[in-house]
Amino acid sequence: MAFDQRAFRSALSQFATGVAVITARGGGGEAIGLTMSSFNSVSLDPPLILFSVDRRAHSLPSMREAAGYAVNILSRAQETLSNQFARSLSDKWSAVEHTLGHAEAPLLTGALAHFECEPFARHDGGDHEIFLGRVVRFTADGDAPPLVFFRGRYHGLCAGDDRAPEWPLPIHY
Repeated sequence: MAFDQRAFRSALSQFATGVAVITARGGGGEAIGLTMSSFNSVSLDPPLILFSVDRRAHSLPSMREAAGYAVNILSRAQETLSNQFARSLSDKWSAVEHTLGHAEAPLLTGALAHFECEPFARHDGGDHEIFLGRVVRFTADGDAPPLVFFRGRYHGLCAGDDRAPEWPLPIHY
């Protein structure tokens, strides 16, 4: 029986994620930026995160050369930035306000959080390459609502629809 990739992708879209832009400075000094929802925390000790990059991405060779990178967690108000950095071979950095972080990775102004990382490991992930980064610095500004991606569309969170879980949660961190 053939594996239905379209149905698989649709099933995966049932998992709501935040949206991040991964930024770095390539070996040739060029600024890199990629929108993705494949960002996860991995470990607290050492502090590790991961994200994956499509093997067809034009920025993949530059990401491999980068001395460091930043994960910029987008707010609901940054949907335009998400779209801008999702386009391949475009002028992604036009009118983008940012500062420079670890290894000159751009930190997007207005992001909910920044995780500045040094490369830790890379792994085969099928049609993607998995990057593990060791967090060397981070900042967080939790006042704005996050940009959420669900079923192939952007969403926000409904105010007042949050509840604290009963502790301890019966899951393993």
